Order: sequence, then C-alpha cells, then structure tokens
Amino acid sequence: MKRGPELIITEKDNAARRIADILSGGSAEAERMNGVNVYEWGGKRCIGLSGHVVGVDFPPEYSDWRDVEPVELVTAEVEKRPTQENIVAALRRLARDASRIHIATDYDREGELIGKEAYELVREVNEEAPVDRVRFSSITDREVTEAFADPDDLDFDLAAAGEARQIIDLMWGASLTRFLSLSARQLGDDFISVGRVQGPTLKLIVDREREIDAFDPEDYWELFADLAKDSETFEAQYFYLDSDDTEAERVWEEDRAEAVDAVLSAAETATVEEVRRRTRTDEPPAPFNTTQFIRAASGIGYSAQRAMSIAEDLYTAGYITYPRTDNTVYPEDLDPRELLDALSAGSRFGDDAASLLDADDIEPTAGDEETTDHPPIHPTDELPSPSDLSEDEWEVYELVVRHFLATVAEAATWEHLRVVAGIAGGSETLSLKANGKRLVDPGYHAVYPYRSTSENYVPDVSEGEELAVKETRLEAKQTQPPRRYGQSRLIETMEDMGIGTKATRHDVIQKLYDRGYIEGDPPRPTRLARGVVEASEEFADLIVSEEMTAQLEADMQAIARGEATLDEVTDESREILAEVFDRLTDSREALGDHLRESLKADKTVGPCPECGADLVIRRSRGGSYFVGCDGYPDCEFTLPLPSTGKPILLDEVCGEHGLHDVKMLAGRKTFVHGCPLCAAEAADEEPDLIVGPCPECGDDEGGELAVKRLRSGGRLVGCTRYPDCEYSLPMPRRGAAELTDDVCDEHDLPGLRITYEDSDREPWELGCPICNYREYQARQEGTELETIDGIGEKTAEKLKAAGVEDVSGLKAAEPDALANEIDGVGEDTVRDWQADAD
Repeated sequence: MKRGPELIITEKDNAARRIADILSGGSAEAERMNGVNVYEWGGKRCIGLSGHVVGVDFPPEYSDWRDVEPVELVTAEVEKRPTQENIVAALRRLARDASRIHIATDYDREGELIGKEAYELVREVNEEAPVDRVRFSSITDREVTEAFADPDDLDFDLAAAGEARQIIDLMWGASLTRFLSLSARQLGDDFISVGRVQGPTLKLIVDREREIDAFDPEDYWELFADLAKDSETFEAQYFYLDSDDTEAERVWEEDRAEAVDAVLSAAETATVEEVRRRTRTDEPPAPFNTTQFIRAASGIGYSAQRAMSIAEDLYTAGYITYPRTDNTVYPEDLDPRELLDALSAGSRFGDDAASLLDADDIEPTAGDEETTDHPPIHPTDELPSPSDLSEDEWEVYELVVRHFLATVAEAATWEHLRVVAGIAGGSETLSLKANGKRLVDPGYHAVYPYRSTSENYVPDVSEGEELAVKETRLEAKQTQPPRRYGQSRLIETMEDMGIGTKATRHDVIQKLYDRGYIEGDPPRPTRLARGVVEASEEFADLIVSEEMTAQLEADMQAIARGEATLDEVTDESREILAEVFDRLTDSREALGDHLRESLKADKTVGPCPECGADLVIRRSRGGSYFVGCDGYPDCEFTLPLPSTGKPILLDEVCGEHGLHDVKMLAGRKTFVHGCPLCAAEAADEEPDLIVGPCPECGDDEGGELAVKRLRSGGRLVGCTRYPDCEYSLPMPRRGAAELTDDVCDEHDLPGLRITYEDSDREPWELGCPICNYREYQARQEGTELETIDGIGEKTAEKLKAAGVEDVSGLKAAEPDALANEIDGVGEDTVRDWQADAD
C-alpha cells in the first residue's frame, strides 16, 4: 500500500481551487507542476484538468485527406491520445505515489467520461491505489464535504455512453466532412463541415427558411373603435362569428371591411350587450432545467452559449447548482425554507426572500420531468455580492435566484373584464369587444420581473348602457410567415426531436455560426447551408435525418443503463454510415457540382460594373479576402474587403449598384461592411485629413501624414506621397477623426481624437499617432498578458508568479484570491482586467 498523499482530480482548475479551499479550510497552498496548478494541504493534493485531456482520433496514417478515401474512416480503428500533454504529465507525476485517488469531475455523461480518462491515466502509473468517485451538484461547503465523506464508484456504463458519442461523432464528422469538401474541391480553412448532430439541426433552420420563402401573404383587415363612458375611453375591436361559430377579428374581403367601416364611422353610440367578469389564477413557473434556463436567459439578451458559459462559472464558484440538468422537480432533501433563510441574509434579495418566509406553508412548484442525477438549477446558500461578479454574471445569477423565489411564491391573481357592445348597421348589428385585465394579487410577479404584468384598462359598465363612439380605424394587414427559430426555441425543438443532449445543443448552434452556416439572431441559413442540406437530401438524406440521430442518442442512453455495449452501438453506427457512403459514392460528381454551385452562389456579390459577369468573393494567396470578377483574366475588376474577419453575403442589395451587402464575421468584433463598391467610392471621395509632416520624407520631399480612408473600408495615417513613400500607422476604422490643440513635443504632430455620432460612447483621445502606435507595439511585443490595459511587464511577472500564465488563466482566476497574491492590486482591478480580456 502506497503511503503518499491522496490525490483529488477535478474537471477544471477553478473547480480544483474551490474544492481545495473548502476541504482545507482555506489553508491549501498552490504550486506549479508542468505549468499546471496543484493545490496541497494536510496530506492531500488537488489538480484540475481542462475538460478532456485525452481525445479520440484516427491513427496518423489516416491524416492525409488526399491519400485516404473518406469511406475508409468508417471502418478505421480509433485511438486515444493526450490532447493536453502538460496536464497529462502532471497528473501522472502526482498519481505515481498517491495513496488514494478521488475523481471529482462534473456529474454527467461527459464528466464521467473525463473521470474515466483520468482513471486510465492514473492506472498507467499506479495500479494499487484505490480510486473512488465523488459526486455533487453544487460546489458548496456542505455538498462537497458530504460528497467526500461518502464517495461512490465510477460509473463505467455512463462513461462508455460518453465515449460512444465521441467515437460516433468522430466517424460521422470526419468522414462526411472530408467527402463533401473533397467532392466540392473546397479544402483549407473553408472546408465544408458536417456532423451527426449539426446536419439535422441545420435542416431544421433551412426548413423553416423554406417555409418563410414559400409563404404567400394574404390581405385582411381589422377594425377598431374608441368607446367612451363619461371621460374614460377604451379601445374595442370589431368581431363576427365565422362558419364554425367561433369569434373572428380578421375580415378577408375588402368590400366587407369597407362596409363595416362605413357603419362604424357613422355611429355615434354603441350599446353594451354583454359584461362578463372572471378571475384567473396565474401559476408560478416550474423549476429551471437547462432548456428553460436558456430560454429565460435569451429573454434578457444572452445567447445560448454565453448563458451556459456564465452558468458554469457560477456553478464552479459555488453560487448555483449544476446547470446541465433535465430535472424540473426539486429533490426531497432541498428545504426551501432553509434556502430562503440564507437568501434573506443578503442585501439584494433579502427583503423578497424574507417576505416569502412569512408564508405558513412553502410548497414549491414542480414540472413534468423528474430525474435523479441533478436537481433543477437553483441558487445555493453561498451568496456573492455584486462586486464578486461581473455585470453579466450578476444578471444571470439574479435570474436564477429570482426564478427560485418565484417557484416557492404564491400564484398571481388576475381579474378579467370582457365587454361586448353593439352598433346597429341596417339589417345587422355589428359587435365590438374589449378585454380588460387587472393584476389583483401580484403573487410571484412581486419577486420575478421577467414576465409581463401589463394591464389593460376597461371601465366598469353595465348591460344596456350607451357608450359614445369617439374614433374608428380600419387597418389593412397581411398574414405573416412563420418566425425564424430563436436560439432558445431551436434548442427546445432539438430537445423535442431528440437531437443532441442538454450538454451539447448550445455548442452545436455555435458551431453552425462558426462555420458560416447561419448568421444573425434569430439565426438564418446562408446559401452554403441551403446547399449542404439540399445535397444531403438528394444524395444521402440520413446526413440530415433527425430520426437517425435521435435513435443513436437513445442507443447511448441504453449504454448508460447497461442495456447495450459501446461496441454494439458503434458497430450499428458504422453500418448506418456505410449505407450513407453507398449512396454518396454513386453520386459523387453530381453532389460536388451541386455544392460548388451553392458555394459560388454564397460568394456571388452581384454584377461586375465593367463587364456584367459575376463579382465573387475570393481569397488571395496571402489569405486576405477581396471581390473579383468571374470573367478574369479577361476582366480584372476588383474591390477590396476589410482585413478583419471572414466575409458572408447578406440578403440586402445596394439599390445603386445591385451588389449584396457584405458582413465580416469576426467574433465579438463582427460588423457590416455594406456594399463594397459604395465603400470604395466613399473612400475615393473622402478628403484626407492632413496631420503634419511625414517623419521619413517630410524634410526632403515635403511629404505629409494624413488620415486616409481605404477602399476596403479601413483607415490609416499615411504619407501623401504614397506609393513613393510607404510610411503608415494604423487607425481605428470607425468614428470621425479630428485634430486636437495638443502638439507632441517629440514629433511636433497634433493629437487625434475619434468621436462617435449617435452614441453614448466617449471620444477616444488617441494623441500623437506615432506615440500611440509605439505604445501599441510595446504591448504587442510584451507577453500576452501585457495586451490587457493596466498590465505592464512587472505586473505580468507578478501574475506569472501567482500562477496566471496567459489571458485564459486570468479570465479563470478568482478575483479575490488573485488580489490576495499580488501586492498593490485589488479585487476590482482584477475584475477590470478580466472584463478587458473578454
């Protein structure tokens, strides 16, 4: 039996830091091993992985796309390889003399697989030490302590389900991506990506766009009248009974609408025919599962991926429970009163929580789905203050807290008032209705402001009462096409159809954005997306079949339950994939032609102004994008594009030139470039702003520095003698540039200021353009950390000494813990650095 320290393995470094702090009572000390943080105290050591540190891949002989037929990947064996060499090396060193190993990765399918990978790495160097599994749903003092006091065993069936997903996704993704890309002769960075879950998800989006395209709007009319009792006026709407004796407001014949409008316009009074009052109970929401959390987060402006990223950080910090869950029923061991009592001690939710504690009986709501792994998402009894979190983190945390408060609050009560009034119109009486509603008892709305509580006032009237007709309106309208899926609605639809899992759906959507298949929010498909779906439907519909994907998901769940094996499910998947390739191989040339046509359509900007051929987006040998004529070399017309981002075409077309607007995808710096010819012409027409003498040729040749607009839409400070003098300095592309009265003592140049119209953004004081660029170069030549405002060389050294090597490490650090390790740096400063890093 080994006598070394016990080893705890977590999924990420910030979880390791948090668990070490809890178990050591704050006494754990950090040291670096192979560039990885290791926390040590009292005979225990704790290391955090970085998710999967081992990945599955094909052997090296399958790596060359041109030498290996994609179909060969269907039957190729896969192998495991370390993907994070430094972490794997550190783990092996720590495990070699460990007396006991505790695996404390996240408690789900993926976490179990990561735990199994760690187990296998441990067993390579240590066959004797016992290994156990520690599971918890929140990283709080109580739950972590209790979990380590009562460990369990690794669930190898659950891990095998995760491993099956890895292997199947690799087979489908790699083989089909290679086949489609090679068929379309689309290699390099712009290869055509497709995957087992990506395909059906993309088809959902494309199918909805087809419905929108095929939609034929119908004209209809609606009529309204303002009715008045004394000085109180309210709106009523004309309605009639259709052939099914149901109320209808839309009038489908224009002649009928105009006839009704004539009667309403001529009327002076309307007689109240019906008054009906009723009380409606508005039930609080069910507890949050992952899908409903994402839906609620989208309502306050967060994408699915961003919402989950923040939720995972809040979980790791111990403030909320694990955010990947299907459960909508709180477990029996959750005492709502205890949690309310803890929340009542906080300054931000204290009053609301205390008000709920006054209830004699606290009975939380429950949803339809009850599972035994994780509870619904809810706050823990460890409370942050707003200063502990970024603005986004606090907003998401507040959503989770208030949702919990709502689930233990009382139902709301609404009073509804329906009034029907009639106006005589010759042989018939025209009916008008008004529906009023008033919130009698706010109930859960008092603590949950995310649902509407708008009221509609209708005065108290009596049957037979005469009301004055003040004003009437006839509104011409058209039926609307179905709406595009928002991200949250798309995730709900994927869940209903069995596409993907709660842990992967938001990542799949982000991949579709990253690959240029969808753009905008709600997402809409690009022409490439349509082409891939159309080609798949025609030549191998299993690629985009939700039934096949849902069946494989069910098979993987069977593995987790011990009802199927990894080999059985992966072999079944290979058979299905072989069927796909049988059809694809027979249609390879036709499929390639179809994809190439779609790719060209996705890059066709519009007609060339010189020869009338197509202008298309191309890529130079240096990797930059530009617009060139498809008639080259007979026509050499070109237009530049910005150097930042990847271009995609928008539906909007320039009225003057007939060219599609271009959007540059560049992450958070994504922007619309617009019509490339308009941008080029605007640059030609914009006068240069002279700054001062050129430092290279001003004395000898009289060259001057000027702010110049480039035809690509960018901007620089360059010499007026270009191309004879190529001296230039970078400039921000947006905002209006103006000279200031401050003159640089060193370069004798006035300062520059960038101002922004129609924006609350403060002017940017660039100062001397040469000095500004020199400072920029100094930041670039320093470490990655020195690119963050406020971090210089010495501070970067201090950060490294504290275990923060790069920007990602800085973003993952706990502000209070990091501030304690660096003299002269406070928590707020660390948060400012982290915000700048984002």
